[in-house]
Amino acid sequence: MHKNMDKLLIKGGHRLQGDVQISGAKNAALPELCATLLTTDTVTLHNVPQLQDIRTMRQLIANMGVVIEPAGDNSDLNFCARTLDKHEAPYELVKTMRASILVLGPLLARLGVATVSLPGGCAIGSRPVDQHIKGLQAMGAQIMVDHGYIQAQLPEGQTRLKGARITTDMVTVTGTENLLMAATLAEGETVLENAAREPEIVDLAEMLIKMGARIEGHGTSCIRIQGVERLHGCEHAVVADRIEAGTFLCAVAATGGDVLLRDARADHLEAVIEKLREAGASVDEQPGGLRVKAAAPAFVNLSAQTLRTSEYPGFPTDMQAQFMVLNAVSNGASVITENIFENRFMHVNELVRLGANIRIDGRTATVEGVPQLSGATVMATDLRASASLVIAGLVASGETVVERIYHLDRGYDRMESKLRGIGADIERISA
Repeated sequence: MHKNMDKLLIKGGHRLQGDVQISGAKNAALPELCATLLTTDTVTLHNVPQLQDIRTMRQLIANMGVVIEPAGDNSDLNFCARTLDKHEAPYELVKTMRASILVLGPLLARLGVATVSLPGGCAIGSRPVDQHIKGLQAMGAQIMVDHGYIQAQLPEGQTRLKGARITTDMVTVTGTENLLMAATLAEGETVLENAAREPEIVDLAEMLIKMGARIEGHGTSCIRIQGVERLHGCEHAVVADRIEAGTFLCAVAATGGDVLLRDARADHLEAVIEKLREAGASVDEQPGGLRVKAAAPAFVNLSAQTLRTSEYPGFPTDMQAQFMVLNAVSNGASVITENIFENRFMHVNELVRLGANIRIDGRTATVEGVPQLSGATVMATDLRASASLVIAGLVASGETVVERIYHLDRGYDRMESKLRGIGADIERISA
């Protein structure tokens, strides 16, 4: 049966204990796969997560002529774009994943031409690609959007993009990444103002620097890039996924567990850790990772926390659904304000089916903690919503079935087996 029909069956009420390995970050690995297009040399990436989006991106760049070979275990790969001979990202591959837009900058910088379908992906509101286009136009690219495709090229007689000062109208992660990659091979200096500051951007910049790029200011809102004529190969390990780590932090706290998250980084999760500590969980940095511990039940031992999502380093929108579940079973009332995406409360109706007390008013959700959730069949609507339903299932009494977990597989590397390894009663059922 098609994997799209897979479900998770969870029997709640088990504390999570032990240690769990945090995988490489999807949102760092995706642009880093695209960065391999910038050189004719071989690039080796370690700690690449095994996810649907990564498989799609591999297929997309392989389609363009990139040779991809294993370099050790499943998470180590060699990429060689010497034979890059296609400059098109077709709709069939792009429609399932918005991150496909990330080939636009590298293709334009390396080949001087790119044709990229307008992206699809998660249904969580508008994510305009016009900032990518505006930035590349400032660097001298000629761009048309026609029949659902972005068609970009350098002007006649020009062989390289030109450095420029670019201020995006909004903070955009993929926009910053695309322009950063394009600028590495541009002529002269590019300054990206109002740049995104996420750890995944810092990790991408570190990889580009290993390839010979001249970049400074990554991790701040102003990045300066001195273009170089060519980049060379490198070896790079993808940074640990802070959202996967944050998801496990919430799951452990909700079940009253005690788990070491291997390779998780506290400095990437400060806003989430602060809220967990205020709620009453203990989160400690230890050699090799983060240890999270809480007493069960949450309704007696943890207090609900009011929070607002915002751009990094604020509370991540990608952690809002998971923390909402923790609030739903903690003591007291809380208000969660979603400032990043407009329809990011699609998990609420499903949580209510499990017995959560949540009311929505526009961009805010008011959560009143309840002593116990009870199992039911629920349906995942997007990636982080599906993670929140899994956490809810872990604390609910009885059995919870989470349907449409293909959303979960897009962003979590073998989540159910990792949870089983720390004591959850969870199994994947193929319909």
